[in-house]
Amino acid sequence: MEQKQQNGTATMKDVANAAGVSTATVSRTLMNPEKVSLQTRQKVEQAVMDVGYYPHNLARSYKRNESKTILAIVPDISDPFFSDVICGLEKVAAEEGYFVLIGDCKHQQKQENAFINLIITKQIDGMVLLGSNLPFDVSTEEQKNLPPIVMANEFSPDLKLPTVHIDNLTSAFNATHYLQKLGHKRIACIAGPEHMPHSRYRLEGYKKAMLRTGERLREHYIVRGDFSHESGAEAAKALLSLPEPPTAIFCHSDIMAIGAMWQAKKLGLILPDDLSIVGFDNLEQAKYTLPPLTTINHPRDEIGRHAMLLLLEQLQGNSVTPGSRLLDSDLIIRESTKAPKS
Repeated sequence: MEQKQQNGTATMKDVANAAGVSTATVSRTLMNPEKVSLQTRQKVEQAVMDVGYYPHNLARSYKRNESKTILAIVPDISDPFFSDVICGLEKVAAEEGYFVLIGDCKHQQKQENAFINLIITKQIDGMVLLGSNLPFDVSTEEQKNLPPIVMANEFSPDLKLPTVHIDNLTSAFNATHYLQKLGHKRIACIAGPEHMPHSRYRLEGYKKAMLRTGERLREHYIVRGDFSHESGAEAAKALLSLPEPPTAIFCHSDIMAIGAMWQAKKLGLILPDDLSIVGFDNLEQAKYTLPPLTTINHPRDEIGRHAMLLLLEQLQGNSVTPGSRLLDSDLIIRESTKAPKS
């Protein structure tokens, strides 16, 4: 039998291991004890106490209350993109008397129980998911037992949730096509992490724009970053060291674009004479780079406001259909792009 963890860091997986069942079974037992056998329930409840996952009263199922608190689950609160979305959330929430609690997944990866505890102890009325995954194990069937959830920014068909986002594929296509209209043929792409859905859509948009010219896609012109300044700089360094370097770079985020601009200048290039760069998001600092950054406008505040309004609809007992609510995302042309040298 496992010893109780005194530091309170036990996870649902610890409970599953101790009970000899799956994490899905643990989740089902805690949220819907009537749906599992008595023997399974007893094993899970004993494991919960053995590993110190929760107090003994966790076998209660969730029932919506009036805590007037919303949980916003954020992939990385240090990213200015997400802080702008949260501002939109909070504006609408405050008008309706709700408080927004922020759960930063980057620093909570091993504490799924912290989020589930808020649900089971009825401390939140609903959730807004700014990433593409729930930060705890739960089956599609068991999602029905969770409080109302809305996705903001990402789109995940598997979760079947109401979602507010932009058309990332078309936006990326338009950004790349704009560079093509300027006369660029050697266009590289600094893409985001492969596991993020919006990165996959943006890369697909870039590829579709490149392939429409009938030319062979240059796979070595595609480099991955992690949405940090450092990864943008490193990716640009790799691209600009190629025997035939690109004359333009489309970046999946403004942050990586700013890193790429810094690296290009460090290598002695003049922007946009020697290299054109396009970003994505239209962060506030994009206007203040030298030169000002051409970028896709990502309506972050509007995404937050619409997501909160959708959540309020559910909290007020109204039916909300799952699926996409697409917002406009225009290309903002500034001074970081121009026609390539002849």
